[in-house]
Amino acid sequence: MVLPSSAPARAAAPAAVFDWLDEAAELRARAGLTRTLRSRPADDPVLDLASNDYLGLVHHPEVTRAAADAALRWGGGSTGSRLVTGTTALHTELEVELADFCGVEAALVFSSGYAANLAALTALTDPDTLIVSDAYNHASLIDGCRLSRSDVHRAPHSDPQAVAAALAERSRPRALVVTDSLFSVDGNAAPLRELSAAARAHGAALLVDDAHGLGVLGPGGRGALAATGLAGAPDTVATVTLSKSLGSQGGAVLGPRRVIRHLTETARTFIFDTGLAPAAVGAALGALRLLRAEPQRAERAREVARTLAEQLTAAGLRASRPDAAVVSVRAPGPEQAVAWAADCRRAGLAVGCFRPPSVPDGHSRLRLTARGDLTAEQIRFAVRVITTTAP
Repeated sequence: MVLPSSAPARAAAPAAVFDWLDEAAELRARAGLTRTLRSRPADDPVLDLASNDYLGLVHHPEVTRAAADAALRWGGGSTGSRLVTGTTALHTELEVELADFCGVEAALVFSSGYAANLAALTALTDPDTLIVSDAYNHASLIDGCRLSRSDVHRAPHSDPQAVAAALAERSRPRALVVTDSLFSVDGNAAPLRELSAAARAHGAALLVDDAHGLGVLGPGGRGALAATGLAGAPDTVATVTLSKSLGSQGGAVLGPRRVIRHLTETARTFIFDTGLAPAAVGAALGALRLLRAEPQRAERAREVARTLAEQLTAAGLRASRPDAAVVSVRAPGPEQAVAWAADCRRAGLAVGCFRPPSVPDGHSRLRLTARGDLTAEQIRFAVRVITTTAP
């Protein structure tokens, strides 16, 4: 979408300086891309398949109790940057247990997964680096590439051969291959083994955003790197979020100890950002320990996703084949997707609605979170609502 062009600079009344925003809003409205905030009550009665609560842990009593205990002990906030006063013993405890769980040398916790991705991409690259980034990567990875000052090559989606070709032709001395482990809209997995082989063949590092893999993929939910045998590899770094399977807030970078040391000393979204609030750290730590004790939760989430996809496909809808816990269902267009999601909510079901620019033009869809705590009856209800309200 092209924003209205501006005329040569000239004096304007104070009330007119943001008139162009109204024009831009009108263009979005015509394209069916208006977005609004909707507050939800704590006791929202609808069945939630719109969140990223893959394991159903957001309201688990052990997780909420851990959050409350942390807040009571450490306070409502972390009080400052991690390098000043914002690192509590609880932060360190989470980093140690997260690294051990995922099979890497070290971890570093950030205030969000977005901040973790910006940190990894800007601190591990420079103008002498070529970044080869998957065309369908998350916005946080795209923004990190833009801020990196590196030469960025946008590779076709999930195409290791194209990645290898870009690396072979590079003129920069260093290179970094960047990909999501699971792409958040369709839920398809990246070919990590092949991408790793391409990176290694050309002396490049691999950065994997495992936001949608942690808690769902790998043995006991240890993530995509564990699932593909790349956990602990000296040339591989992962980023994760604590706000999906772990039911909390925040993010982390996982990898070799020297990478984590470098980020601690150079990453701007770590150095200049207030540390993650203790309640969020406590909740993530509680969820991680619960996942260790109940590793079957990961397989259950995948099972629910397969069941949803099979039943929606059998009903004649275009549902994606899930590699993890995300199922998407194609809509004819952005306006129909918005109306479909609204009809689902009125029928008691919350679903995600993805439109451009979150997805390519012509690919609007509903996005379903296959929560591991869904019952068979809830799955049948979701399928019935989606099929009966389909445009």
